[in-house]
Parts: sequence; C-alpha cells; structure tokens
Amino acid sequence: MPILSLALVVMFFALISLKEKQATRPNIVIIYADDMGYGDLNCQNPNSKIPTPNLNKLAAEGMRFTDAHSSSGICSPSRFALLTGTYHWRRQHDIVDAFGPPFFKDTDITLPQILKTKGYNTACIGKWHLGWEWAFKESLTQEEKLKGRKHKIYRHNEIDWEKPIKGGPLDRGFDYYFGTGTINFPPYTWIENDRILETPTEDLNDKNIGYKTKEGEWEFRPGPKVKDWNPYKVLPTITKKSLEWLNKQKKEQPFFLYFALPSPHAPIIPNDEFDGKSQAGAYGDFIFQTDWVIGQVLNTLKQKGIEENTIVIFSSDNGTESYAWTRAGKYGHFSMGNFRGLKRDVWEGGHRVPFIVKWPGHVKKNTISNEVISQIDIMATLASITGIQMPKNAAPDSYDITPVIKKMKYKSPLREATIHNTYSSTWGIRKGDWLYINDSTGGHRALPKSFESLTGYKNFNTKGLLFNMVKDPAQHVNLYEENPEKIKEMEGLIRKYRESSFSVRR
Repeated sequence: MPILSLALVVMFFALISLKEKQATRPNIVIIYADDMGYGDLNCQNPNSKIPTPNLNKLAAEGMRFTDAHSSSGICSPSRFALLTGTYHWRRQHDIVDAFGPPFFKDTDITLPQILKTKGYNTACIGKWHLGWEWAFKESLTQEEKLKGRKHKIYRHNEIDWEKPIKGGPLDRGFDYYFGTGTINFPPYTWIENDRILETPTEDLNDKNIGYKTKEGEWEFRPGPKVKDWNPYKVLPTITKKSLEWLNKQKKEQPFFLYFALPSPHAPIIPNDEFDGKSQAGAYGDFIFQTDWVIGQVLNTLKQKGIEENTIVIFSSDNGTESYAWTRAGKYGHFSMGNFRGLKRDVWEGGHRVPFIVKWPGHVKKNTISNEVISQIDIMATLASITGIQMPKNAAPDSYDITPVIKKMKYKSPLREATIHNTYSSTWGIRKGDWLYINDSTGGHRALPKSFESLTGYKNFNTKGLLFNMVKDPAQHVNLYEENPEKIKEMEGLIRKYRESSFSVRR
C-alpha cells in the first residue's frame, strides 16, 4: 500500500476513534431554575400568560417530561438529591440556613466527582445553598451571651473573611464556582471558588436594602453585606460568568456546567428591560428574563460549534411559591398548571417540575414522555451515558433513564416507586398510576378561599389520601376508603425504602 494511502487510512481510523471517544463523553449542561412552576412554561400550559420561546425551542429540539419530580418541595434538599442521586430525607429535610454547615458528608459521592474520573472540567455557577464551613470569630459580648443569642444571625465582624471557605462546591467535585451562594441569604457579596471577592463591611436588615421589589417581599435574611450591594445585578452577572466560562472551554476536553439560577425565586426582580414582557405581572416578566438567560446559554453552545455534542437538561428545584395564588386570581396565570399545591407541599404542585432533555442525534426532537422520573435519576443516567462504573454506595436511589430518552425498549414504569416528601411529618409515594399520602392533606398550609373558588378544591377528612394520577392528576377524587389493600401495599413500600439505605438494586 502506498505510504500516502496508508497515512489516509490511519487518519480515517483516528477520526473514527476520536468521534467514538467524544460520543461517550458529551458535554453536559444542567440549567436549574429556582421555584419555577410546571405551568410557567408556555409549551406545557396552553393558558400560560408568559412567553417562554427559548424553553419552547429546547422542548421542540428534545424530550419534554410531563411526570418529572424533584426529591423535595424546597431548595437545599432537592439540590443535594440531584447532585448525589440520593433522596434528601436520608440526610435531612430542611434547607441549609444562612451560614449553615454543609448538607454533604465528605463520604458522599457527587455527580461532578464521578464525571471528573472521565476527564470532565466541572463548574457550578449561581445558587449553591448547600452550605459551607465558615470561619467564625468568638466575638459575642457578655451581654449577648447572657441573652442567649445563638449564632443564627451573624454580623459582618463575626466572620474571618480572609480564610478560604471550606466545604463548598470545590470540595464536592467542582473545579470552579462563582455566585452569591443564595440570593436572599447572607453574605451579600460575590464568592469565587473558595474566596470572598469583597469583604462585607455592613449588615443588612429590612430597613436598609435600598431597592424596591417589583412583586412580593424582599425575603432577605439579615446579615453581612458589601457596601452598595445591588440584587438586581445578580442574575445578569452570573449569566455573564456562565457565558464566559463556556467560551473558555476547549473541544478536546468535555465539560460539565451546573448553572443554578436564582430566578424566579423571590425577590421578584426582573431587570427593567424585561418589564411588561408577560401578562402575568412582574413574576411573569422574571420568568421571561429567565427564559432569555437560558437562550443565551443555548446560543453560546451553538456559536462555539459544540451544540451537537452537548446534553442540555433543564428543570426546577421545586414548585412555585405562594405568590402564585394571588397571581392566578389577578392574571389568570396558574404557575402550578393543573396540579394541586405549591412549594413545600407533598401535593403534586410542590414537586412535579418542568424537565427537558436535549441531546442532538440521541434524543429525538419534539418528543414527550409520560414516564415517571425523578431528578435523582440524572446521576445514574449520566454515568451510564459516559461509561462510568459507579461505586456501590453511590446514587442509591437513582435509576438510569437512558432507555426512556433514547426511545429504547424498556419495561414501564421504569421506577419501582418514587417517594414524595418535604418535611418529616408527611410522606407520599407514587407507584404506577397510584399516589398515596399518609396524611389527610398534602399541603403545608391551607388554601386561600379565593383560590378554592377558582379551582373547586375541597379538604378531605380521611386518615390518608389515595389518588389515581392518570385519571385524576389534579387530585380531586380521594379513593382512600375504597382501596384498603392498596393503602397497605403503599405504606409497606414507604417503610421498606425508609428502612433501607437504597431503593435501586444494581
């Protein structure tokens, strides 16, 4: 064979090898909204008053799930579950408070950690809300000690800002972090990697914010802040940082970006250029801005020429906040869609969330799946796609949903069952068509009378609740008393999962 021909053959097979290598190491972008309801997306709520053109396009280019769930109805637990493939309640139920310790244990195995074993460059940009190990000073006065003030509210002079902040994203497998931690929690300053960029010199309280929200309350926790901190700059800044980070990535090294948005969580503060872009008030405008941000990320992937080899996953950490009740009456926009309940609830609206997957060439365009999935399934799925053999103690509750997204043959339902839980008092479990809740309500608080009249919801007086979610996804018809054997089965399965350290056998 001539030398030139031989060289061409070698080059040909080298290109094939490179393509195969890239195919098993796609770039991964997870965009995680904060408090976005299922019905906020225009593509899955025909009565939505909010345009979401970029999310609509993402759904048209990938697969949209109609029955996807977060582990919890609140922030920190859902984030822990997504990043570990573990139900949050195996660790704790509550959020991490301002300056609270890490949700993680050092023995936890995280999604970025396993991806790094395949050579991924990893970044978390935006909301963390999973705790750090802060360097506190012993600065309580004798008067404060006598009054018993506990270190739940810290002042700017009670923390050593010069020391690196341990226990955060860099200790959980991320190579890079940039964000504010949590938009409505102190410290109100930028954090890059494990360092504060500007030392807080003041303390925020509800009288010195200096700005007005466009809907609802500030909901800021008191604590240290830098001078002239402007919350309206948070979303634009992390958007800019995400695009900068993406543009620095090289085609020969796969990357994982966990872009955790602070929106549309309160404070509801769309930037001025987005005012009036929806028919659902300032919250609708904030959703529109969030959609615009997502569009900027998608456009960057396309402009860099890496769109075809990138998996994009979009979801939200839980359902929408209680401002949605007023919004429904005022604007006719139901952020929870046709589902009952909101953030914090075990009702469906508390944890049934938007979920879209785009992976060109692997996920068929404009497809819809009604399969019951959970965000905890992301870890096993991405491990499967990238060829990672996970340790036995990793992702104990995570199912590989690759057969679903690739439209392969599989036995449905894929998950044996899915636990729904926020706080320790109330538990729900979904198995097939059936949903059982071990209480007379799935709500964390009573419905306003005005919202009851809009939806026709009524209270129940049975010891527990049972719904057929295929026939009655809005949870109007309680079948508890007619199905004692089903109740017994579901209670036993909740007990089995809680007593075991895993819910998936591998």
